[in-house]
Amino acid sequence: MKAPVHLLPIAAALAIVMGATAACAPTGSGPTYAVQGRARAGPTCPVEPASPQPGQCDERPVTGAVLVIADASGHEVARLTTGAGGSFSTRLAVGRYTLTPQPVEGLVGGAPPIDFAVSESGASRQLDVEYDTGIR
Repeated sequence: MKAPVHLLPIAAALAIVMGATAACAPTGSGPTYAVQGRARAGPTCPVEPASPQPGQCDERPVTGAVLVIADASGHEVARLTTGAGGSFSTRLAVGRYTLTPQPVEGLVGGAPPIDFAVSESGASRQLDVEYDTGIR
């Protein structure tokens, strides 16, 4: 059965789009390794007391912070949002990366970027993201 002539341009356009999508798909499916961490903000006390109560001036977790991870070429490979307790995790292939924390409302600017590497050792990578509360 032949397709109606008026559907041929649509079929051709669909074939082009499908080919472009396949060309953009990641190639290779090598092993990935865990990268995880916590985002915290501090200081939480204007002046550290001489004898603080336990937990009184601890850094606080930053929930809902957006963290962007780019590879060595600068291409974004992951965009994460911190969960409860400021925690985050993802899996990445072996390589060099930069994690760039985005600004969080109510905190002074963003946290500094973190350069890190993922190796074939299989060891989990733990990253600590430190936001500034602006309290002095």
